[in-house]
Amino acid sequence: MESRRNFIGKVATGLAGTLAASNVLGANDRIRLGFIGMGSRGTDLLREALSCSHTECVGIADVYNPRLEAAQVLAPGAKIHVDYRRLLQDPALDAVIIATPNHLHAQQFVAALDAGKHVYQEKTMAFTVEQAKSMRAAYERAGNRTVQIGHQTCSSGQVADAVTFLKPELMGRITGIRAHYYRNTPHGKPQWARPVHPDMTPENLAWDSFLGEAPAREFDPQRYMNWRLFWDYSGGSVTENLSQQMAFWYKLLGLQIPAAVTMTGGVYLWKDGREVPDTMHVSMEHAEEILFSWDSGFGNNQLGVAEDVLGTDGTLSKSQQIRYLPQKVNRPGGNEMMGTTRTEPRAHMQNFLDAVRTGKEPNCSFDVGYRVSIACRMAVESYLQQRTVWWDPAREEIV
Repeated sequence: MESRRNFIGKVATGLAGTLAASNVLGANDRIRLGFIGMGSRGTDLLREALSCSHTECVGIADVYNPRLEAAQVLAPGAKIHVDYRRLLQDPALDAVIIATPNHLHAQQFVAALDAGKHVYQEKTMAFTVEQAKSMRAAYERAGNRTVQIGHQTCSSGQVADAVTFLKPELMGRITGIRAHYYRNTPHGKPQWARPVHPDMTPENLAWDSFLGEAPAREFDPQRYMNWRLFWDYSGGSVTENLSQQMAFWYKLLGLQIPAAVTMTGGVYLWKDGREVPDTMHVSMEHAEEILFSWDSGFGNNQLGVAEDVLGTDGTLSKSQQIRYLPQKVNRPGGNEMMGTTRTEPRAHMQNFLDAVRTGKEPNCSFDVGYRVSIACRMAVESYLQQRTVWWDPAREEIV
């Protein structure tokens, strides 16, 4: 296993590797994009992509007709499709942005790569271990296709700042990461709950396409609109929020899939039929002898969103800004330092487009997305099975 020091050095110097050059476009070549999934996140990504230079949206796919119509207002020349497979048949298409519910990622990702397209895959990359493996096989088959996973913090200016601070002489021996993610909403307005619209009918919504490989169920627009609340389609706050916070540190510290994960909690606040917990704690033990602990709740936002990396000689604290604080017991002459690197607008999308053109590895590689996906699934399985789960690296299975 590569040492943490060497891994960080590679990130700092941009030597993480490149893809084969056969897919390289000219710097000013127009990239023709297709979008699968036009909910709020897909719409945001469409706006981001179109605001980058030399891009064009040539196709849009979604299972809900009104979303197709709304997206076409943003990209009037794009062809619209209810079936994403029709979109992938377009030979003019260079790359695909996938922003669908978690349970659909694998089948769409695999199909896009097998169709020869570059892929920007929204987080969390994979929903299950089996799906992660199928995505890995497709990625390996594709050979020279660019894949960016949608963990946007991997393109933030905080990456460069963290690399500066994550030096053994500043941090010493890192043994822990403490993270949290807290939100709150007014009384009577549950977190994530969105209204079901009257036009969400079988005529306007391709229900079987939404279900994909999930268990068969009778038409239920509530499950479609509020898919984040149900285990069939989502890992809840784990896949929506923990994954984002993990990806930053998995990238920088080179953390591998956890050896063991324990998740506890429950639906303590929003008794609205949701299955995923609104209050939880996750503990992940890593072979690198780093314990990653995470808390999340939807009933108080005082603590907000933050991570602290704990070393014998210093602490790296990340929230809206990133700062280094020395442990005076070991660095009595050390000074507090604040990160100053700016994050460029649309940095993650622009990085994907640049990687398509140059063949360089994007900021959030497939491998980071793969490891984060497995760790998230371990947390979900621990919660559902009400026990600690373990990763068997030889069989690549949760046990």
